[in-house]
Amino acid sequence: MSVYSLKSSKGPLFPLRSILVFLIALFGFYVCYFSFNQITLESKDNLISGEEQLRTPCGRRAVPNELMQYVHFPKPASYNRGECACNPVRFFVIITMQRSGSGWFETLLNSHPNVSSNGEIFSIRKRRENASSILRTLDKLYNLDWHTSAAKNECTAAFGLKWMLNQGLMGHHKDIVNYLNKKGVMVIFLFRRNTLRRIISVLANDYDRKTKQLNGTHKSHVHSKEEAEILARFKPKLDVAALVPSIRNAEQSMADCLDHFSSTRHMILFYEDVIRDPNALSRVQEFLGVPVMRLFSRHVKIHTSPLPDLVDNWDDVNEELNGTEYAHFTDSADYVK
Repeated sequence: MSVYSLKSSKGPLFPLRSILVFLIALFGFYVCYFSFNQITLESKDNLISGEEQLRTPCGRRAVPNELMQYVHFPKPASYNRGECACNPVRFFVIITMQRSGSGWFETLLNSHPNVSSNGEIFSIRKRRENASSILRTLDKLYNLDWHTSAAKNECTAAFGLKWMLNQGLMGHHKDIVNYLNKKGVMVIFLFRRNTLRRIISVLANDYDRKTKQLNGTHKSHVHSKEEAEILARFKPKLDVAALVPSIRNAEQSMADCLDHFSSTRHMILFYEDVIRDPNALSRVQEFLGVPVMRLFSRHVKIHTSPLPDLVDNWDDVNEELNGTEYAHFTDSADYVK
């Protein structure tokens, strides 16, 4: 075999080498293309993740697990909370009875820059016609779409209302309890220990509603000593025969309320305690999760005199209660600070 024949036998290797180089180049191109796509996809994922964080930047890291359901980040339909969107809000309701100091108590809460209590929103009958209307009203309130003079700003940290027992609360208590627990609403029970004083205040307020003693205007609460003195001049005459049953009915209503709403996260507060205990309001603020500070009110108390000076037929009232479980109501010791 000649040398030329040996060399010619190597000829077919050239196209094989070309094919091999082409395949290697193609594989390299594929690897580079795949890697580039992976980087692009990761970048897009990171961008999307960043956008998601921008849309939902709020966290509950500083909130204990047991309180997690009571911390909210509402998104009102009527305005944008803006920079306050991540300011956590706690929902609350003050459950009380007429003439139990709730008006004064609510002004104290509203003196706090981070608290908005919106009054008796269920005093309007159509809002409490049935359970559905009640829950719709509560949804609007707790979405922060409820605008009253009590509203502070978008950074409110505690938002709620005042609710009387006779404003649909007891009649629909099962639906309301379920709503409060599901929505994470905290309850403040505010009652008055001395039911006799509450009855006197109710009668005096009813009288002024009819007579309008202050220049033809009815005022349940006053802001001056002069106005308070005018309203305090009226001394109601109590129905002695109905007095003990009235006290028992009021106390039974309070007991029933506490029983119905016992499953909620709540605190029990008495008007007399707020007056006498300097730490009572601090405990309320801690319960609501707001900074503790000194609270104030412009309300001036109307009935400051001893009980014998507030009732037209005091001797009859005193005799009726003497020897009963309510005899201590005739003593002002449970009221004086």
